[in-house]
Amino acid sequence: MHRVLAALIMLAAVAAPATAETIFVSNEKDNTVTVLDGESYEVIKTIPVGKRPRGIAITPDHKQVMVCVGDDDQLDVIDTETLEVTRHMDTGPDPELLDIDHAGKRIYVANEDDGYVTVLERASGKVLAEVEVGVEPEGMSVAPDDKMVAATSEATSMAHFIDTETFEVVSNILVDTRPRVAIYTADGKEVWVSAEIGGTIAVIDPATFKIKKKFGFEIPGVRPELIQPVGIVFSKDGKLAFIAIGRANRVAVVDTATYEVKDYILIGQRPWHMALSSDGSKLYTANGLTNDMTIIDVASLKAVKSVPVGRLPWGVVVKP
Repeated sequence: MHRVLAALIMLAAVAAPATAETIFVSNEKDNTVTVLDGESYEVIKTIPVGKRPRGIAITPDHKQVMVCVGDDDQLDVIDTETLEVTRHMDTGPDPELLDIDHAGKRIYVANEDDGYVTVLERASGKVLAEVEVGVEPEGMSVAPDDKMVAATSEATSMAHFIDTETFEVVSNILVDTRPRVAIYTADGKEVWVSAEIGGTIAVIDPATFKIKKKFGFEIPGVRPELIQPVGIVFSKDGKLAFIAIGRANRVAVVDTATYEVKDYILIGQRPWHMALSSDGSKLYTANGLTNDMTIIDVASLKAVKSVPVGRLPWGVVVKP
């Protein structure tokens, strides 16, 4: 009897469908977040948020999605179960990108209009610090050990490193024109910074605060001024970097060991930011000018599907 029962339980476990992940896309022009089913890619819900939603992040416990609503100077907080906005958190003027520490306790927000990074306590919404950086801050990335934060300032063309204990800027590093994104590698040994107008990626060693490598892109048939790198995502195994090449309408695939470009994937127009599926098998890109999300198969490095979302999609996050 026990063997039969055990067999039935195992059969039920095998037969039970896996819960599909949920994809959230911020739509800058519609003032909405589109929520899609990660299996069918059908729209589950369109959530109204504040004005000009751009940067979007999910908390480490996957319970909340936080959206920078730039024209309202705040974060809108979405409950990932009810798919409702449950809270608003004041930031500085025009928040653009944000990151959340791995403990899930602090939120770091780049405020484009005042040159400061706002540090918020997640539980209370209290402002813990206002850290002055360069002009028009945008990129934001918390180190894997939560001890340092990398930020960028577009108009100053710099990457800034902030100590999360003292809230002091400990290093300013000149990169190429209009740095958009800074992102730590999973091992914390590198920070990659995209320079949109400069057309390059600077790879910074955060131990020495020195640029260890800088590289650009050459795409046959595409004018150099259209090669504008913005969003950066690393593959699950860390061996590849995916870089959205804005007006070139492509994602560059870069070998993280050699910094060589392996491929360019043609997608929708004006990709901004991207996210990996929870298993790392797919890459989702928000394409600002075609109002869609491209789904890329990571194994084959091919775009396999395009899904309509809202107007001017900007950011993407995934709830497992």
